[in-house]
Amino acid sequence: MKTAFITGISGQDGSYLADLLLSKGYVVHGLIRRSSTFNTQRIEHHINNPEVYNKTFFLHYGDMSDYNTLYHIIGKCSPDEVYNLAAQSHVRVSFEMPVYTGEIDAIGVTNILEAIKNYQNASGKIVKFYQASSSEMFGKVQEVPQKETTPFYPRSPYGCAKVYSHYLTVNYRESYNMHASCGVLFNHESPRRGETFVTRKITRAIGRIQQGLQKELRLGNLDSLRDWGYAGDYVEAMWLMMQQDTPDDYVVATGTMISVKEFCKKAFEYAKLGNYENYVVIDSKYYRPAEVDQLLGDSTKARKVLGWKPKVDIDGLVKMMVDADSQLGKEEFMIKHMTKRVDG
Repeated sequence: MKTAFITGISGQDGSYLADLLLSKGYVVHGLIRRSSTFNTQRIEHHINNPEVYNKTFFLHYGDMSDYNTLYHIIGKCSPDEVYNLAAQSHVRVSFEMPVYTGEIDAIGVTNILEAIKNYQNASGKIVKFYQASSSEMFGKVQEVPQKETTPFYPRSPYGCAKVYSHYLTVNYRESYNMHASCGVLFNHESPRRGETFVTRKITRAIGRIQQGLQKELRLGNLDSLRDWGYAGDYVEAMWLMMQQDTPDDYVVATGTMISVKEFCKKAFEYAKLGNYENYVVIDSKYYRPAEVDQLLGDSTKARKVLGWKPKVDIDGLVKMMVDADSQLGKEEFMIKHMTKRVDG
């Protein structure tokens, strides 16, 4: 029975990865931040499962900025694999919070790599490490499609911090002979995606528009082109990297690119709402100071070496997300009207 430690376990990717590892018989430990409000909605199904919680699924309070706590947790759970998924991951927000983004997404990775290195030196145990790199590192793309050898040209504080953490992981691998791999994941979405990310913002709005709870959807640049996949597929690629004898870096992508505009078109048509232009309003406040025009990944290496391939295509992803948020819209409508009746 293997043991894994996941930072960012309460996020989209962390929750899907926890699902996958538990299904494979792992003991899973996760890092969560202390908050005055609950932020564990995506993993509630494990917390509420008495057969799992505090038996094969454990949560630890901590922060990526706190080396001592990270070292203590790693020593306590003695993991075979560590997956670093914690980040300030919103690109637009990184322009408003560049210092915090750097502290968590860059220096935080230094903390956890140091903690693993020092734990290995003290215990003699080999710990495999996965770093969540990002297609945003390519930024102003130098070639299309982007692969492992494509030069980076980040266009946001988030992208810059991810480049630092990517190269730092490579440096620790080469300097200390650590089993440290980076997954350069292109955009990956799901019904668990945060509601401020554009794909979820679109499908969440559709669910509310269907119920008359919202009239319009305000978006920024509709011409941005992205390679969108399903997060549930992408966490499998993370796990496969940790099963290799030799650590390495891999691009994980579908190889298909569409615009935000096309995503809107597909989603509104599938929801039978007609032309998306009847609802979408362009708002300049959602534009980034420096735009990334297109991202298209070449995952040939991951497919050949890892045997990985995406199972959900863009149409399947749209259907999955619209169906989930249509149901959520119905539930929100019922709650609103039940509250009205009670108040009345």
